Amino acid sequence: MDLYLWLKALHVVAVIAWMAGMLYLPRLYVYHCKASPGSELSETFKVMERRLLRAIINPAMIAAWILGLSMAWQGDLWAEGWFHAKLLLLLGMQLIHAAYARWRRHFATDANRHSEKFYRLMNEVPTLLMIGIVILVIVKPF
Repeated sequence: MDLYLWLKALHVVAVIAWMAGMLYLPRLYVYHCKASPGSELSETFKVMERRLLRAIINPAMIAAWILGLSMAWQGDLWAEGWFHAKLLLLLGMQLIHAAYARWRRHFATDANRHSEKFYRLMNEVPTLLMIGIVILVIVKPF
């Protein structure tokens, strides 16, 4: 069996799980903004956000990085220009992931600082990064 193909398959699964969570979490924040702090609805959102981040997004992100770096090592991708660009976009994804985690902590303490509109806008960032990453991986333009 080809180890690289197994790494690739598992990497794709991890990325799908990571992106699903990254696209859903800010939607929860949009709805959470409408809930009164301390309300039953607000407390429900806190549980949903914590579980989504800790049980799905964080483990999927870790798996995606480990599997992706294993593929890079296995396929000797370090000198490829498209791979460098992909890593740059992945660092952007990692930064937005960290921001989502910080905002979850703010909601957890009823200290949200942003509007519903802000979270709607931030919901688009992972989508744009994902489009760039997929194009780089599939097309390999340089």
